[in-house]
Amino acid sequence: MSDAALTLRVSGLRASAEAEAARFPALLARADQLAGTVLLGEHGRRRAGMGDDFWQYRPVQQGDSRRMIDWRRSARSDVQYVREREWQIAQSVMLWVDGAASMRFASEPGLPEKADRARLLALAASILLLRGGERVGLTGSALPPRRGRVQVERLAALFSQDGAEDYGAPEARGMLPHSRAMFVSDFLGDFEPVRAALTKAADRGVRGVLLQILDPAEEAFPFRGRAIFESVGGTLAHETLKASDLRDKYLERLAARKAELAQICATTGWQVQTHRTNASPQSALLWLHGAISGGRVT
Repeated sequence: MSDAALTLRVSGLRASAEAEAARFPALLARADQLAGTVLLGEHGRRRAGMGDDFWQYRPVQQGDSRRMIDWRRSARSDVQYVREREWQIAQSVMLWVDGAASMRFASEPGLPEKADRARLLALAASILLLRGGERVGLTGSALPPRRGRVQVERLAALFSQDGAEDYGAPEARGMLPHSRAMFVSDFLGDFEPVRAALTKAADRGVRGVLLQILDPAEEAFPFRGRAIFESVGGTLAHETLKASDLRDKYLERLAARKAELAQICATTGWQVQTHRTNASPQSALLWLHGAISGGRVT
């Protein structure tokens, strides 16, 4: 390679790195702002378990030992009560956020790219989880789960990197047994890696959520007349003179994909939700946080 070519290559890599570095502070600021709009109260976890803070009294249930009974509270009624303390064992939450080329799509200039919305929601959810004392990291080996503000900055930096492949596949490595996980993608690529990742997660006792991010045009298919459909990565292309003739078949395949996602989630104990990029990110964040915190949200 000549010196001139090497210089051009180094300059290109530097420009790309600088562009990625410039994105993550803006992403971090928007995620902070979005997380701040979600009202979680003084403490977000509110689960019974090991801890020091009183949560609630409840009637004795089968399997409770006599040592768990609060005799002072029970003396004031005909029912025996157990004093529960708030859950304080920090969970590990493992994230996979699709950065493939298919996520860099927006049908209109005023809409965010799917990747931008996916990163924003994943980072805002991470901020809420970390504020609640959880450990958050990435599946695979890039970023083990940790606590603290520095972890948010690491996540923002890694989320700002784009992938080269057309469609992303969930990374199933590195999920700790009995942890929780969050996968965010359009899930429009090969379905088998999704099935394999969730099956492996279920085998390790991992429960989590899938958030499918779609552009409104991907759900409505408003195209008519002559059209050329190309993958964002440029490896796939299809030309048609009557795009409207493809609409019904396309919508059937999209519905089938959503049904596949719902079925694998039902089998493995995960939850799934679809979010359009023209919808409010606050509603999606509320669902994400409620679902990943252990409740079943509809």
